[in-house]
Amino acid sequence: MGRNVEKITVDMQQDRLPLDLERYRQQALELGATQAKIVQAEEIPVDERVTLKCQIPRCFGYGASAHCPPNTMKPAELQGLLKKYHWAVFFILEVPPTVIVRDKATIKERVAAYQQVYKIVNELESAAFYDGHYLAFGFAAGSCRHTFCGQQEGCLALEGKKCRFSLKSRPSMEAVGIDVYKMAAQAGWDIYPIGSDARPEDMPKGTLAGIVIVQ
Repeated sequence: MGRNVEKITVDMQQDRLPLDLERYRQQALELGATQAKIVQAEEIPVDERVTLKCQIPRCFGYGASAHCPPNTMKPAELQGLLKKYHWAVFFILEVPPTVIVRDKATIKERVAAYQQVYKIVNELESAAFYDGHYLAFGFAAGSCRHTFCGQQEGCLALEGKKCRFSLKSRPSMEAVGIDVYKMAAQAGWDIYPIGSDARPEDMPKGTLAGIVIVQ
């Protein structure tokens, strides 16, 4: 099935933007998201303390890929970029807590869940691009290194080589300083902190999130 491609306009299809945003929101749900919402770019909370948590205590993914701190975009850079944007589509994927808690017994389910978030982000970003919103970009959840290359020895991009999944990999929301917990709470959605010593039976649900900044 072919893709409908819109011509580029100077105003980047401003007259169609509200309808397109709603279509992307619906598309996120169709692709498996539990909740999806259109948000203003100025409502996206970016805080340097989020990436601080990547370092203290040190995350297993810190420095392990080109899309994880300290190698990716800094929060201050994102804050500057967001001033040029107005609208985004934010979504969450709810999963059983056992999937989020790092246990070898659920690694396949965990990788599949994270890959689903990346897929939704990729699909929405691609749709926006071909609809004429050609400066759209998105962030997923977790480390792309462990989501796509967990069985590989290292990140090729860090070695100056071509990324194995260049069109799929991207930073997570938290890697660039977006406060996912706060953003989900602002949307009125339940989200719980699940740390390395969390017990699944103590957690009501697990939540992963993604976002596409459209225009």
